[in-house]
Amino acid sequence: MDDSKRRPVATPSYSVAQSAPHQILVCKACKHQGETCEPGHALLRKLRAAIAAAGLADRFEVAGTACLAGCVPDHGGPCVIGWRADAKATWLFGDIDPAQPIDDLIEFSRLYAALDDGWMSGRDCPPRLCDNTLARIPAARALAQQGEAVR
Repeated sequence: MDDSKRRPVATPSYSVAQSAPHQILVCKACKHQGETCEPGHALLRKLRAAIAAAGLADRFEVAGTACLAGCVPDHGGPCVIGWRADAKATWLFGDIDPAQPIDDLIEFSRLYAALDDGWMSGRDCPPRLCDNTLARIPAARALAQQGEAVR
């Protein structure tokens, strides 16, 4: 088979099912070391407990995922975390240290849930997250669903 005609395929392929209106994804696989990310697992456990304690468990699912490709090689710990929901902007933050307090992550979760489209200025984010924003991605909406022709 001609390699120039092969299409890239994730190995292993994956997707993360969403069981709540909003989802927080925590990277738990290190692409740089080829192994599980212990800081990611620690942040995942800590964030699940904090979301439940904040009374947000019915609005947010906290899930671990494959590498989110936003960390710095050999940086030694800080994590990448993302927020997503249907018809809302997706946010991705990096350099999140699970040993630090996560009040800002809970505060961002409350802000995100309150917005119809998930879009806000970076300066509206909690201060620590403002400096750690990797991406703010607009929501994808198929034009055909809005009655317009898809080009």
